[in-house]
Amino acid sequence: MAFRLNVNGAAYDVDVEPETPLLWVLRDTIGLTGTKFGCGIAQCGACTVHIDGQAVRSCVTSVDSAVGYEVTTIEGLSEDNSHPVQRAWIEHTAPQCGYCQSGQIMAAVALLMETPNPSDSDIDAAMAGNLCRCGTYQRIRRAIHRAAELSQA
Repeated sequence: MAFRLNVNGAAYDVDVEPETPLLWVLRDTIGLTGTKFGCGIAQCGACTVHIDGQAVRSCVTSVDSAVGYEVTTIEGLSEDNSHPVQRAWIEHTAPQCGYCQSGQIMAAVALLMETPNPSDSDIDAAMAGNLCRCGTYQRIRRAIHRAAELSQA
């Protein structure tokens, strides 16, 4: 079945089954591989993308539910890592292995859109569903605080 998706400001026509997870359409059909597969059951956050600004787990979001909305992936934040969250991530060396970081960043961006100046508890609550096997949670928290500062500058 053919669907038209709006991803990162561009329109894509995809011919997939309606229940196909958005993650696989983004990675395998469109070729945007920044969004990662982690668990496949919406428990780790590696596959986090935005649909109309809301953070969603693309591994359990069917492609047909994204039709008519704007999907933003890690590639859509900026072409040159100039987004405040990306800049803060680099400044605070938040990633270690990096695998979960696109999902972490997308969750952090969604948090800052809703709460521009989050407390530690706001950050902990918003990021609780994003797992990092390397355990860089303290650096991630510092980077989110820094991104809030950069966003307000």
